[in-house]
Amino acid sequence: MSRNLILREKDRLVLNIIAESYLKCGRPVSSGAVVQKRALPDSPATIRNIMAKLEEFGYLTQPHTSAGRVPTDKGLRFYVNSLFDETLFADQPLLLEAPPLDLEKGDFSSLLTQVTKLLSDQSDNLGFVISPRISQMNFQHLRLIRVSEEKIMLILMTTFNLVLTEIVECHHLFTQLELDKASQYINQHFRGRNLTVVRDYLLKELPRYKLTYENELNKLTALLRDYIAQEETESQIYLQGTSRLLDKADLFNMDRLKALFQNLEEKVKLAKLLSDFISLDRVKVLIGSESNIPGISDCALVLSHYGYNNQVLGTLGIIGPKRIPYRKIIPLVDRVAQKLSRTVSRNQ
Repeated sequence: MSRNLILREKDRLVLNIIAESYLKCGRPVSSGAVVQKRALPDSPATIRNIMAKLEEFGYLTQPHTSAGRVPTDKGLRFYVNSLFDETLFADQPLLLEAPPLDLEKGDFSSLLTQVTKLLSDQSDNLGFVISPRISQMNFQHLRLIRVSEEKIMLILMTTFNLVLTEIVECHHLFTQLELDKASQYINQHFRGRNLTVVRDYLLKELPRYKLTYENELNKLTALLRDYIAQEETESQIYLQGTSRLLDKADLFNMDRLKALFQNLEEKVKLAKLLSDFISLDRVKVLIGSESNIPGISDCALVLSHYGYNNQVLGTLGIIGPKRIPYRKIIPLVDRVAQKLSRTVSRNQ
């Protein structure tokens, strides 16, 4: 049986024709419709036999007594996999020249908002971008400024000249002089690294300096530990286009659509779930239940990452119904990710 699971070229062609037709029309595809594509010289009877075989192997399903079939998640997965070389490496123009992505005066939040809107507008679905964690970004310079007894402003210039700021909740009382000394120490010893590395080093080396610098190092280590813990519970996700999903309500089970919107409202939780899929693949596609995210088994996710050199900063992509035009969406997400990566690193 395992030998029979290897699809012939003819089988693949029929499966991809059915998937492409279904994505466009949303209706079961008959053998006659496949024949009309004139991609195969075979008769409708031969096509029906191929469709029955594909159904037996789980690639197609027959939703009711009609002769037409629709692709299952497994069938859509096969179709999407067959698109990657064609869509990622084909020299086909996209509407990405306008509007340009502008990073003015280090306003990273505005840039990510632009990208999210671009993804949503170009895909006619929900676009999202997950912002990077400052603690994981390599820095060129760091400054700590006392705002109040309980709050410290962290100003970080990345190695690609992007300035980021964050307010840190503080459980230890610092003077500005102590913060200046801490900033100087970190810049002197850790330039080109990230704050997670600084924290781990201080935790490891603290016993060596216990007698001389116990109070200062304890406070600095606690500050970094508390900030990184705070950051992990406050991942920021930018979303655009939720109304576009409502316009496609006929493509969703309404109970699942409500669950999806509940996830969208819980942005921190959603950001963490989506961040789990980050990888070095140029584009990753998750269809239906492949994502294991509650409430979106009717959805498809197309994701990529952005960053500088080998440093991954965050994730971006679109969420839409399983019947999205993958041939358009895959290169869209890929090229927006590349464009964002170029934008954040162009000042280097």
